[in-house]
Amino acid sequence: MAEQKGVCLVVGVGDGLGSALARAFAAEGHIVCMTRRARNLDDLKKVEAQIREAGGAAHAYGVDARSEDEMAALFETIERDVGPLEVVVFNIGANVRFGIRETTARVFTKVWEMACFAGFLAGREAAKAMVPRGRGTILFTGATASVRGRDGFAAFASAKHGLRAVAQSMARELGPQGIHVAHVVIDGAVDGVFIRSNRDNVDDLLADDAILRPEDIAQNYVALSKQPRSAWTHELDVRPWKEAW
Repeated sequence: MAEQKGVCLVVGVGDGLGSALARAFAAEGHIVCMTRRARNLDDLKKVEAQIREAGGAAHAYGVDARSEDEMAALFETIERDVGPLEVVVFNIGANVRFGIRETTARVFTKVWEMACFAGFLAGREAAKAMVPRGRGTILFTGATASVRGRDGFAAFASAKHGLRAVAQSMARELGPQGIHVAHVVIDGAVDGVFIRSNRDNVDDLLADDAILRPEDIAQNYVALSKQPRSAWTHELDVRPWKEAW
């Protein structure tokens, strides 16, 4: 493992990009704090154990990222018990498909809470911790839906559009105060449990560079966290090689 570089919090660590992000930042020498809903804490503890076995430092927390009280308490706990936050990554997805006639108010609200409101809470609490120190990086995971809607994804697209707007506003407000804010558009399918449960040819697509590897995406986040503070507003578009060319 690399020399210790401070604390990185990843909000939303599942079986794909989230755990790849946690491992990548741990490999860079960060003490990694990770969150997932409390009901999935046992799975998150497995990621924690894997990082520690590899020589890294990790802490798992069962948190509902939509809860203002829980998020405020999380940041307070990390700053008090683990160390000053240098990087915060918001990585909650909420990718669901419902036709507009089948999209209930509950579905629309829940998706917005997960993909947009929770991002606002994470970003706000990160800013409270980082601004007094005049340094830090806040990264938001976006999606194709952040920039264009698609049939069946009205709830998801509106939430991701909202998250992008939050990130843009934060970048312009916090950049002059030394905080680097970036929004990463993941414009393509990412290998993981969700994709493999919906597609039969994932290995062929990977071999053909037609879908994204979470480990490769994670390296882009690490690179963003190392950018000079002058690069305070940024949007990175990550897509499969074949689509990029």
